[in-house]
Amino acid sequence: MTAPAFQTAADKAIPQIPAALALGLRLAPSLPAEHLLTHLARRILAKHSGLLSRLGPYRHCRFALSASDVPLSFCLDLSQNPLAITVHASPPEADARITGKLAALIGLVHGVWDGDALFFSRDLTVEGDTSAALALRNAIDDAELDLGAEVAALTGPLAGPTARLISLAETLTGVPFTRSGAVR
Repeated sequence: MTAPAFQTAADKAIPQIPAALALGLRLAPSLPAEHLLTHLARRILAKHSGLLSRLGPYRHCRFALSASDVPLSFCLDLSQNPLAITVHASPPEADARITGKLAALIGLVHGVWDGDALFFSRDLTVEGDTSAALALRNAIDDAELDLGAEVAALTGPLAGPTARLISLAETLTGVPFTRSGAVR
């Protein structure tokens, strides 16, 4: 018998971002983070061309992803062409807002936790257009993204050491920074 692909919060506790890291994230200047996140998102879209079309009528929505334990919010603005990601101290206006621990939001991208289970256990809240949020989740699930591998690839010749740092961060924090739990 094989294990289920998704875990619920009851199966594996969602880690809290360490206080020092949360403070560092809050104090970091937003402009470099926005540039990096926007570049990363555009690279992912170039690699996974069907991701936007999978959103259907929600292709031009604004999504706010709010990390409740940091606290920081990220706005994925698909209404702009090309898309942009902005960082905010408080949740921005958006068509749909998804709020949860940063580890839960990252874990959703990597398929570690089931979004429905997180929603019904109240580890995740969705506000605004829930259909748009569901379309985004389905599009991301279908793409089988690996954010750790994408970030490592951005560093070019330093991809190997970057992947090892991501793996170490994953081990130390319990946050699933990669799809498999270990950078390939």
